[in-house]
Amino acid sequence: MIRQRVLRGTLLGAALVIAAGRRGLRPARGVDGAGQDADRDADRGGGGGDKLFWKTLHAGEYDRIPDALTALKAAYLENPRDAVTAAHVGWLHIWRLSERARQTALRPDITDDAVLGRKYFEEAVRLDPGEARYLGFYAGLLMAEGTIHKDEKMVRQGFYAMKDAVRAWPEFNYFTAGYTASGLPVDSARYREGLEQQWLNLDVCTGEKVDRANPDYAKYMPLETKEGPRRVCWNSWIAPHNFEGFFLNFGDMLVKAGQPDLAVTMYRNAQHAREYAAWPYKAVLEARIRDAAKNVEAFRRTEPGPDAATLMIRSTFACMGCHRE
Repeated sequence: MIRQRVLRGTLLGAALVIAAGRRGLRPARGVDGAGQDADRDADRGGGGGDKLFWKTLHAGEYDRIPDALTALKAAYLENPRDAVTAAHVGWLHIWRLSERARQTALRPDITDDAVLGRKYFEEAVRLDPGEARYLGFYAGLLMAEGTIHKDEKMVRQGFYAMKDAVRAWPEFNYFTAGYTASGLPVDSARYREGLEQQWLNLDVCTGEKVDRANPDYAKYMPLETKEGPRRVCWNSWIAPHNFEGFFLNFGDMLVKAGQPDLAVTMYRNAQHAREYAAWPYKAVLEARIRDAAKNVEAFRRTEPGPDAATLMIRSTFACMGCHRE
């Protein structure tokens, strides 16, 4: 029982998210993946492994992760110099680890996904040092692996790599940095920093400091774009419900911080998305709005009761909240 609590709880709480880098695991000065047409998978034609990756991810077919990993690892062995394939392998390991709540009985070797995910994202960073998303993923996995092995040096390396990732592409990596902190104790400095990083994410996406007392996002909806670094602030073919998932997590973090009224405003921001009606998790969000005050204590527990609501980062939709079609 203790082992199950460790595997489901704080030991792996940092194991969730993501971005890009440079030789020496730091972005090159002046290199900014945000300036690229970085959604390159759409343009490369996509082999069988790529197609299976996106099909599996967007359909939320968690049980088919082993099949997708087999196809992608075969593609990687055929061409180990392809950064996108390496990143896709790493992402599948992240997904399996992040949504481990789907598994009825966790085995200790679930932690291998952190090690393998980190290895493949390390390769992706080395192969494509200008892609600022890979460093964030790599940084998150360094912190996860270091936490698992109680290796404080590795955790620190991941922490500073994440800061580099944020500098390289803040619109993408403020979320990554904050999300990885959302499972930490509410009274920790790292949790408070993670919550502030969500606010900063809104600031860089809107180009101004968003009202901390009344963050109604309706007035910013005309800013939606599919181009440039701010495209990641909105929904896309890669993350069809990125916008909704962002505000679901932000609301969860505010609830955990003891601000349920403010969280309700944040949750309701998700409903501004044009795609909201098709979001598979809209019922979750609507329950969050109804139960925000009740969820404060549930979200603060390391092990919430069987019928209690669970933080997005500890849920069965930790990744699918944004990526499932």
